[in-house]
Amino acid sequence: MDIPELDSKRLVVDSCRRLTGPSLVWDHTGAILDVMFEDMDPEVLLECWFRQVNALLDKVQWPDPILTHRSFENGFNLLLAAPIDQLYSAVSVLETAWYFCACELLEVTPEAEDSLVQAIIEEMRSEKNDALVALQWAAGEHGVDFLVDDDIVFVGHGNGSCCYKIDQLPKPEQIDWTPVHNIPVALVTGTNGKSTSVRLLDAIARAAQQVSGITSTDFVRVGDEILDQGDYSGPGGARLLLRGPRLEVAFLEVARGGILRRGLAVRHARAALVTNVANDHLGQYGVNTLAALAATKFVVSKGLAEHGVLVVNADDAGIVDYLAHNPQPNLCWFSLDKANPVIQQQIARQGCCCFTEDGAIVRFDGRHPVRICDIDAVPMTLNGAARHNVQNALGAVGVASAMGYTDTQISTGLKRFRSNESDNPGRMNIFELKNSVRVIVDFAHNAHGVAAVVDTARRMPAGRKWALFGSAGDRSDAEIAAIAEGVCSIEPDQVVITELESYLRGRELGEVSEIMRRACLEQGLAENQIHIADSPLAGVRYALEQMQADDLGLFLVLSERDQVVDYLNSL
Repeated sequence: MDIPELDSKRLVVDSCRRLTGPSLVWDHTGAILDVMFEDMDPEVLLECWFRQVNALLDKVQWPDPILTHRSFENGFNLLLAAPIDQLYSAVSVLETAWYFCACELLEVTPEAEDSLVQAIIEEMRSEKNDALVALQWAAGEHGVDFLVDDDIVFVGHGNGSCCYKIDQLPKPEQIDWTPVHNIPVALVTGTNGKSTSVRLLDAIARAAQQVSGITSTDFVRVGDEILDQGDYSGPGGARLLLRGPRLEVAFLEVARGGILRRGLAVRHARAALVTNVANDHLGQYGVNTLAALAATKFVVSKGLAEHGVLVVNADDAGIVDYLAHNPQPNLCWFSLDKANPVIQQQIARQGCCCFTEDGAIVRFDGRHPVRICDIDAVPMTLNGAARHNVQNALGAVGVASAMGYTDTQISTGLKRFRSNESDNPGRMNIFELKNSVRVIVDFAHNAHGVAAVVDTARRMPAGRKWALFGSAGDRSDAEIAAIAEGVCSIEPDQVVITELESYLRGRELGEVSEIMRRACLEQGLAENQIHIADSPLAGVRYALEQMQADDLGLFLVLSERDQVVDYLNSL
């Protein structure tokens, strides 16, 4: 339906969307409206909003309305719970009520109310699907997940799923529920390390000879079959993966954007992992602070089954602080250092945890320490130089143990997983070229991720050091500069800043590169140490033409990664 909009800087609608699962604010399905305001009393605005939306809900005869809100620094998230067959109608209700609220506050005469009310009533009637609601209720009664895609509905998942076309749904009593079940699922979130973690867990599942599937920012894959390529770190990727009839276990990358836009896809996961929390993509959907971002990441705990395990990083101050104020059951902590106070406290409590000791990865099961394997035996750690990958391994051990894998299966998976473009594309991929030139290709795209790969590069011997990097435009000037500053901490002899034309996201061509160039100059580099390339591939070609024996290249490649890898493999 066509809802009028008011053009005012004082009251701005940032987004309105459906929530299909547990989200930052609550566990209900429904709709959420993000609004921002300036020069406006928030209490007056909120009172007006609730009065207008309740009046509208009464007029459209919305059954048993449930409303709530969340305040943030310059606005509100406004939410309406809705059954699964009324989500679009809920969006229309929120947008229409906001229009009336804005008209009142800005003293603008609204358009005819009766026609808007009638349009919502017609939408509710058109969207209503009693069979869908009945099937959702039955799935809950049988303790299995219920997922809805555009045209397909399924209960259970993987080899325990039953799929139906949305316009051909059976009655619950017509279904043989005996074979319907959930497969083991793990949710993986955090600012960095998500993709590596799901791929590593997939390797552990393969070591157990299971048909494993993953979703990630790069693709959806079952076994060796890639179902689709692209960013599938939200509930859409989960739905695509979990209806696969061959699937025995699944590891889902869960990004901040998917949580805030739609919520979680599942409610019965065996384990969830929070790798870390760092400043990235703040200022979207009312998440403006690191504390709010931490709360967003910990939404994955809402997707756990009753006895599901939450695996968390004891070396991350934001995670430790969040859990100190928001205790969670069934925690498994991990740390690079057994002496970490949180780890020591967990051991004293006979709780599960993972840590390193005497050069090995160790799991504590609540009573006894179990030596999984030597750190040097895990290829992706580069003999321990890649400390962030040691952390990723520890987190994966915690998840895999919670999902029932044996220590031998876990050890085998860790030892088989390599930091190359086949096992872990775009993450610490090392290429040995002619004249002993080595190149690291990584997807690090924020200051926290850059710090991790820079720490690794700093530990590696090199003649001269080259760095190549760029940034997407949807970050603040300070965040973009921080990426350049982080790279400069390895004291590179030469840097190549790459344009990313497909990632401008509102910026002008050359604008991001100029911010990074100035940051490099402020870090002490000279003009003749800085080169601007039109693209990552062009930058890689330029650098390799100049690099000499024993040089090390740290190439942070955000686009054209496949072309860059193909070029490196051709040398």
